[in-house]
Amino acid sequence: MNRNLWLLTVCQGLFLTNNVAFIAINGLVGLALAPRGWMATLPVMGYVVGGALATSLVARTQKRFGRRRSFQIGIAVALGSALLCAQAAVWKDFWLLCFATVVAGYYNANASLYRFAAAELAAPDWREKAVSLVMAGGLIGAVAGPNLAAVTRSWFAVPFAGAYLALAAVALLAMVMMQFIDFPAPPPKSSAAGGRSLGEIARQPAFIVAAVSGALGFGVMNLLMAATPIAMQVCSLPFEDIAFVLEWHVIGMFAPGFFTGHLIRRVGVLPVMGMGLALNFGCIAVALSGVDLHQFLIALFMLGVGWNFLFTGSTTLSLATYTPEERDRAQGALNFCIFATLAVSSFASGVLVTTQGWRLLNLGSLVPVVLTGMALLWLAYRRRTAPAAA
Repeated sequence: MNRNLWLLTVCQGLFLTNNVAFIAINGLVGLALAPRGWMATLPVMGYVVGGALATSLVARTQKRFGRRRSFQIGIAVALGSALLCAQAAVWKDFWLLCFATVVAGYYNANASLYRFAAAELAAPDWREKAVSLVMAGGLIGAVAGPNLAAVTRSWFAVPFAGAYLALAAVALLAMVMMQFIDFPAPPPKSSAAGGRSLGEIARQPAFIVAAVSGALGFGVMNLLMAATPIAMQVCSLPFEDIAFVLEWHVIGMFAPGFFTGHLIRRVGVLPVMGMGLALNFGCIAVALSGVDLHQFLIALFMLGVGWNFLFTGSTTLSLATYTPEERDRAQGALNFCIFATLAVSSFASGVLVTTQGWRLLNLGSLVPVVLTGMALLWLAYRRRTAPAAA
């Protein structure tokens, strides 16, 4: 781990502080302000819809300005959108809150490239560990995000206005940290325009499975995580318990980053992704067993670890499918698949948990988990029968 990777790890943690706090409070603020109960997670959906809409703009910004300036633009957007969310809470304006979270989606799409930037800051034979360890920086967000929301939600007379202002301060800190990271120079413009078309890149079996598993794995995690604060509130559990469950969920998401990269190098990327899939099945089984605090806690922790294995694995799998010249278009396409899926899962989360309940929501999540398993089996079969084709 060099200095640049450590600083990027901290920036990842500050990004996840924003991300987790948004998940912890946006659904509850949305539930309080929404005209209809099923609209409660529209602010959560806005965050990922904004990310999906911003992916192509982010890719162009990365190409034009390079990593550091582009990342700082994203952090500036995070600062402005947090202030706008605070204003929406003060005004009790649901639609302004939704608009602010759509704007914040630009930061979400931009910072989601930190994991790819980590691979560029490391030697070629250390890329898996670099991706994994920078993602482990999310542990900062795991602890800071829920606790920051819990401590600051009552700072002012308006619930959660203080939490949004605290996130603006987090963005300022992230902007300072990003200033000290030295990223490799971007490919020359003439070179960056070269390489294969996106269609050629996307037809590779490994790219297809990386996109499918990354998107569906993230989608299932988001489906259940976004619904958890609402489900726990319906079960009369206090906000402190909600924050505690989300804290351990995000610890599960990022603590394995200290060893996931090593595990991938030791046993292979597909077996590690298979472990993540098995943990998703375990999460659903525990969630279906009851709605006490310990069941929410265990299920969400397993969901977090399963997501880490699937997402780190899909990122690692994708690294071999494009060249430096093809980087921006390939990474933009992967992120678009993820954010489009997250948009659907965020909306479905609010609708299902408020109209059908926690149990049916978990049963429905089995569908994308099974589809992810089929994709992994397909790639494993291709690699056994025709290694060169995968």
